Amino acid sequence: MEIFIESIDKGIWDAIVNGPYTPKCVVENKQVDKLWSEWNDEERRRAQYDCNAKNIIISSLSMNEFFRVSQYKNAKEMWDVL
Repeated sequence: MEIFIESIDKGIWDAIVNGPYTPKCVVENKQVDKLWSEWNDEERRRAQYDCNAKNIIISSLSMNEFFRVSQYKNAKEMWDVL
């Protein structure tokens, strides 16, 4: 599965291993999540990797496995359960 996903895009595999990318900004010396409307094209592209990873994972599962992971929010959580 790793080889298949990396052949599509290595960034997708990175989202599975390290979790989803969430753009941050500094507000009053604290890092906070950026609003989606403030993301630039590169940040949107990187954040999309998690969506792609979830799609690949879900598409390759049986119904029983699907129900085991469908409640998780990101691809890393899904992968860890599998």
